[in-house]
Amino acid sequence: MAEEERGLSIDPYKHLNIIPNKDGSLTRATTTPDVPPICNAQGRGEPRDGVLSKDVPLNPAQATWIRIFAPHRPEQHHDLKLPVIIYMHGGGFILCSAATAPFDAFNATMAREVPAIVVSVNYRLAPEHPLPAAYDDALDALRFVAAQADPWLAEFADLSRCFLMGSSAGGNMVYHVALRALNEDLGQAKVVGLIMNQPYFGGAERTESELRLANDPIVPLASNDLMWELALPKGADREHEFCNPMKPSSAVGRLPRCMVWGHEGDPLSDRQKSFAEFLEGERVVVVARFLEGGSHAVELFDPRKARYLLSQVKHFVESTGVTANANI
Repeated sequence: MAEEERGLSIDPYKHLNIIPNKDGSLTRATTTPDVPPICNAQGRGEPRDGVLSKDVPLNPAQATWIRIFAPHRPEQHHDLKLPVIIYMHGGGFILCSAATAPFDAFNATMAREVPAIVVSVNYRLAPEHPLPAAYDDALDALRFVAAQADPWLAEFADLSRCFLMGSSAGGNMVYHVALRALNEDLGQAKVVGLIMNQPYFGGAERTESELRLANDPIVPLASNDLMWELALPKGADREHEFCNPMKPSSAVGRLPRCMVWGHEGDPLSDRQKSFAEFLEGERVVVVARFLEGGSHAVELFDPRKARYLLSQVKHFVESTGVTANANI
């Protein structure tokens, strides 16, 4: 049996732990738990490992919200402001939330180690809300930050140093949200960098890495196909811009400095490399790195890989704008 056939023989619903319902929604039988924030709605709570977090409503009409992470600040550094990282989680547009334990832990560590204010977006999921719903929600989060609509942002955030960051589907979101933000009046807020960790893109034709890793335990071909089928607008194919973004546009060249991060063990690595080359061809400043081995979403279950990724995020933030060595 060919590698592609083996990858397509996997039951994607079973692999993803989802059950389709008659109304088009999904029952998500995930075993990955959600965790509560550290603080209550008023921001009161004791720091955990030097970090505070709280959940804040974003768009009540869409039932969206954000989880804000902030490093605990000693009194002597009270006057220093921190960059803002607006984070979009992975999950193929159909799974997970800002409260999912691995993403919560990653963002808490990032808030402490960079240090930064991290705003994690709990966006709407497909197929109940196909794309571009997730992009709309992330853009709402950027507007929320720009408006300093929470006391932590008003007191601690340096709006001149905002970054969009995402992993997997979140990396895809970073690109599309950044393009939309080019036409937004964000006041004093300025998006100075994009951080795309193993961004989730696709296309009609299979790539070499997809075929070579067709039976991958994280993103096998069958599950990849199903996630795009569920995420894209009705009637859209895999050449839709939400899936395959590599179409020249005058807007792309206006994007800020980009970090594109990947691993050779990821079936999506060929697409990520092509995407980085596409950005460079559009005259975007790109910092691209593809490491040997690894897998898709490896930073969520390999602490060493997570630490290394965070060290590179810290360097990218510091080299894109001067970051004070401060805590909240």
